[in-house]
Amino acid sequence: MKKHLIRIVGGLIIVALFVGYAAKIYDAPLIRRLEAIAYDARVRLTMPRTVDQRVVVLDIDEKSLAEEGRWPWRRDRLGLLLDKLFDHYGIAVVGFDVVFAERDESSGLKVLEDLGRKQLKGVKEFQSALSAVRPGLQHDEVFARKMRGRKVVLGYYFSSGDAPGQGTKSGLLPPPVLGPDAFAGRPVGFTTWSGYGSNLPEFVKNAAGAGHFNPWVDEDGVSRRVPMLAEYQGAYYESLSLAVIRALLGSPPVVPGFTEEAASQDYTGLEWLEVGPIRIPVDEIVSTLVPYRGPQGSFPYISVSDVLRERVPVAALKGKIALIGTTAPGLLDLRSTPVAPVYPGVEIHANLIAGMLDQKIPQKPPYVIGAEVASLFVSGLLLALLLPVLSPFKGSLVTCIVLGGALVVNVAAWHYGNIVLPIASGILMIFLLFAFNMSYGFFVETRAKRQITGLFGQYVPPELVDEMSQNPESFSMEGESREMSVLFSDVRGFTTISEGLDPKELSRLMNEFLTPLTRVIYKHRGTIDKYMGDCIMAFWGAPLADPDHARNAVLAGMELQATLDALQPHFKAEGWPEIRVGVGVNSGRMSVGNMGSEIRLAYTVMGDAVNLASRLEGITKQYGVGMIVGEQTRAWVPDMAFREIDRVKVKGKEEPVAIFEPIGLIGEVEQGRLDELELFAKALRHYRRQEWDMAELQLLNLQKAAPQATLYALYLERIAHFRAAPPGADWDGVFTFETK
Repeated sequence: MKKHLIRIVGGLIIVALFVGYAAKIYDAPLIRRLEAIAYDARVRLTMPRTVDQRVVVLDIDEKSLAEEGRWPWRRDRLGLLLDKLFDHYGIAVVGFDVVFAERDESSGLKVLEDLGRKQLKGVKEFQSALSAVRPGLQHDEVFARKMRGRKVVLGYYFSSGDAPGQGTKSGLLPPPVLGPDAFAGRPVGFTTWSGYGSNLPEFVKNAAGAGHFNPWVDEDGVSRRVPMLAEYQGAYYESLSLAVIRALLGSPPVVPGFTEEAASQDYTGLEWLEVGPIRIPVDEIVSTLVPYRGPQGSFPYISVSDVLRERVPVAALKGKIALIGTTAPGLLDLRSTPVAPVYPGVEIHANLIAGMLDQKIPQKPPYVIGAEVASLFVSGLLLALLLPVLSPFKGSLVTCIVLGGALVVNVAAWHYGNIVLPIASGILMIFLLFAFNMSYGFFVETRAKRQITGLFGQYVPPELVDEMSQNPESFSMEGESREMSVLFSDVRGFTTISEGLDPKELSRLMNEFLTPLTRVIYKHRGTIDKYMGDCIMAFWGAPLADPDHARNAVLAGMELQATLDALQPHFKAEGWPEIRVGVGVNSGRMSVGNMGSEIRLAYTVMGDAVNLASRLEGITKQYGVGMIVGEQTRAWVPDMAFREIDRVKVKGKEEPVAIFEPIGLIGEVEQGRLDELELFAKALRHYRRQEWDMAELQLLNLQKAAPQATLYALYLERIAHFRAAPPGADWDGVFTFETK
């Protein structure tokens, strides 16, 4: 046992650290994040994925906006919607996941009344007509009357300012469901707000109820729960889902549910809320986990415009709970949830309502803390004592048994009791104990890293070597075919430059510009193929697979240009000539691996796509641009703005290809530059249709703005040539290069 003492003590330290976290002695953000990921995974694995017909989402979708006009709509139109829902369709409850904070002045009544007070004050006919039409033009009053006596629940939101009491306030809050004395003497951790955005007073007074639609957004930006009660100025206000349930049940009171244990400084005893026959579990901040049924579409979606025009069967809505919300992206009610990164906020409330009706809501009662501490202590102590004395095989078997037992207990509690037990801390502790005791893996990993470094260290940056060493058997230098990107860069006029420098100065110059350019390629996860005098050849996608190989290659090429620009003052101070490079990038299927002879091998790429990249670099100077990419590269980098340069046949290829100049990432390119690109694209279309006058006009305008641009002068010369020698009706606009 003594020879295992260090491993036993180390294991016990690991157990103590995890037990301390579970007991809330200290915090560990990483474990919390893993716990959130594990919770999301359980939600996705266990959600029923069925459609609940009891709750219907009336969607202010793109179709509705197209038919009814942009939001917000006229309030008399919304009043008509209520008439349709209650009188024609027999809806049970309507909940609005929108706020009506501003008055509707679209009827023009304000202008008519102003005329009645001024220019037409004495015109009896006008005053009589105005009195007759006024009730129908008071759209807000019309909407408010339509709510009266109907089960209509409004939505609103709470907000907070940068400092206490600085939250903005608009509209009228509904009456709180619980007063300031409801939790006297109990330190309940309510979500507290300092401001709100609510509805117009006449709406609040005529509606059956109102609830806030603030979700609780966790630190990773995901909405997993909603506060059932929110505190504002000492009073407590219900959520939209709770308000809808209460309206459905005839507005019973909200009764806090306390355990019989006495409240303490850290434990309030509040574990649920009762609304009539329904019990809603809540956590330490009086929020409820959302019982997601599935991805978007777990509830029927009906376009609001179809309801207004009675295009929906009555049976689809009769007796249902209707939530009016939006999935239109422009109206900004989309959330990140465990089931989808973009999820309609209105469906969060629908899930809560369905969960309340089914009494199937996940819950995290306070005793789960004790359960987590006990499970971590027992399983951790078992592994800490057994793993040091067991063989690797038996240790692995015991670890799997303990891990499986923990998972079974967790899944059983989730499935049969709707209880959310923590799982990430237990899994992480088990894996750490196993890794600590099986430390021989460390030596395997270091040996593999040395092997990988020996094979690929001269080609790829150190960080890629580290990644490759994690799975060394996946990498070899044998030839294979892959989708990749390749880059060629070459110094323009290097022969002239080299003739003006002595060998030592030339060597210094080469080192001064090749070193930073190599760093740029490494930064963008590229592999250096070779240096060919003043030329650099690099590729992306091997030996480590890179799904973004085209994007990384283009970004590297653009940064090569920027890096050289930054080096020019230094070159000038050294008395060296200005250095400019042309860059060609192309993507496609290539052969990669060790190639050469029995005497010498090199890890390199070959293929037509590689040859084309070399040709593209060679023709950059013809067009006066720093970088040209092939059409496949352009297709694989959709978030980059490109300028189409030409369609060409390069030396050695019969098929024409489109060539492009990368400009910058979309969203970062200035509008003036985008306008220039559009103007050149128009000129190119005229040119290819042999509309020489229109093309020349566009190009002359471009040349005025950029008189030094070689590209525009090149096309003007071509147009002059084709005017004199027309290319013929079957001309396809392709330019053929006869040289490399």
